[in-house]
Order: sequence, then C-alpha cells, then structure tokens
Amino acid sequence: MTKITAKDYQVEEPIDWCPGCGDYGILNALQQALAKLGLTPHKVAIFGGIGCSGKTQYHVNAYGVHTLHGRVLPYAMGTKLANPELTVIAVGGDGDGFAIGAGHFVNSGRRNVDLTYILYNNEVYGLTKGQASPTLPLGLQTKSLPEPNMQGQVNSLLLALASGFTWIGRGYAYNIRQLVDLIQRAINHPGLAYLEVIQPCPTYNNLHTRDWFAGKDLGHSRIYDVAEEGYDPLVPQDADESYLYEKICYYIEKAHEWGDRIPTGVFLENHLVPTFEDRLCQRTPTYRERPPARRVIADEEGRTLTDLSKIFVEMMMR
Repeated sequence: MTKITAKDYQVEEPIDWCPGCGDYGILNALQQALAKLGLTPHKVAIFGGIGCSGKTQYHVNAYGVHTLHGRVLPYAMGTKLANPELTVIAVGGDGDGFAIGAGHFVNSGRRNVDLTYILYNNEVYGLTKGQASPTLPLGLQTKSLPEPNMQGQVNSLLLALASGFTWIGRGYAYNIRQLVDLIQRAINHPGLAYLEVIQPCPTYNNLHTRDWFAGKDLGHSRIYDVAEEGYDPLVPQDADESYLYEKICYYIEKAHEWGDRIPTGVFLENHLVPTFEDRLCQRTPTYRERPPARRVIADEEGRTLTDLSKIFVEMMMR
C-alpha cells in the first residue's frame, strides 16, 4: 500500500488569502494531519462555510462542499449520517459560526455526530472589510471600526461546553506542529469535536497581531499548551458525576483565560456521551450496515425506488 503524504492532499490552485494570513497555517496543518492518519482522499469530505475560511475545501484534494452562510454544520452532519464511513470535517470562520450559524452550533452539540468542526477565529469579518465578529471583545477598536465594539464577546469554548460538544480544543495558526496533533486527535475522537484556531488577520485586526500573540510587549509568548502544566482533559466512559463536575470547573477556569496568558491544547475529551450514530443503531440496528448512502434508490431504468415513509418509520420521526 502506498504511503499517504501531505502532498496527496495538496491542490495546484492559486490561493488568494492575504500574505501572512493564519489560514495558510491551518490549511498546512489539515493536509499534514489527514496524511498522518493515513486517510485516502476519497474517504474524506470537507465542508466550508462563507468567508475567507470557506475557501479551504478548494485547496484540499478531497470531496469538498461550499455551503450556505452559517449552515456548514447541518450539511456536514447530514453527509456523515448518510455515509458514516466518511471522515467529515467542517470549517468556518467566527462570523459564520457564531452569528448566523450560532443556532446550528448549539444544536449540533446536542447531537454529538462523529465529525470535526474547525473554527478559524480572527475576531473580524475579513472577507467583507473587517467588521467586528461575535468573538471580538467588548470595547476593542480594530483599525477597520469607526468606533469601539459595542457588543459583548462570545466565548466559544464556553458555548461549546454548554452545547454538548464532547471534544474541545484550541490551537494557534502559527504553531503548526501542535495544530497537526490537535486535528488528528479531534478526528480520532468518537463524537463531535470542536477545534478553535486563533489567528491574526494581518489586514484588519491590528490589535491581536502575530507580534501580540508572540508577546513582544511582555517578553514572553502569550500562547502556552495546557498539557505542559499537567492539564488532563479526559473524562473516561466510567466516570461518575462528581468527577465530571470537577473536570468542568477546571475547564471553565481555563476557558476564561485570555490576555497575558492564552491556553491552547485539548480542554475536554468526554467519553460519557454516546454518539448520534450509536443512538440511531439502538432504533435501527441495521443502520451501520445499510446507511442511507448504500441504499439502492433507482431501478435499472432509473426509476426511483426511494420510499421516504419507510425511513421515517425506522427513525420513529413521524
């Protein structure tokens, strides 16, 4: 068997992201992670939202779908449930995910479908001249804003926890080595994984720049890995409520850290919650052997054989 390399996931198409954009680092890490996992491109599907990040799937040699604004997770979930053998990855920006897509983010967390959501967080709408996104803190004024931001900030790590995501992590676009590892761990997690990637927007965000993250004003990097300080994100399958509560309290403490110290790494790896696919199997034991993508939908002459009423009966959704 031929070894898969990152080159197998590269596409020879021009990229129009701005010079210095963190998107390059995320794309590089994603290609490396898929190769390290030994996944063949025809077994991977990448879904992009709207914005600069929504161009990612065009630069990865795999199935790619460019979805509607804020709807990347419903598309990704539908595909994964139709064909559970696919490795499904959704990517999107902070505006796409936490403004128009906030409802889908919350309800995706409730379902725990086995896929990975990578959120590019640069705190602005980079594709449309740098308006404040939901992740820009209250009172900050980037160079593209005429006045300081009047709205409060969405803490995506806390929202992911409250929504029910069972794997939650954070990376930095310029720490590609760590990001490769985080993407692999997110994909390997059996359930819904959320990976926030913080990054500079060199064109519109003049506050949280590469130099700021590097801590040139402090004399030390703001970015650190929670694993280096002994943080343990694992909630095993046999954990009791008191153990889970203790983990959540520590998680909340880390999720609030920002400023002179910014934590990265894996914050939660919860194995207590069954995946949505496992729940489907409880109702339809043949689901994994005969998922929707494997069902014959037309006869030899192309006439439909699809009877949706049978599916609704199986899922007990009528």
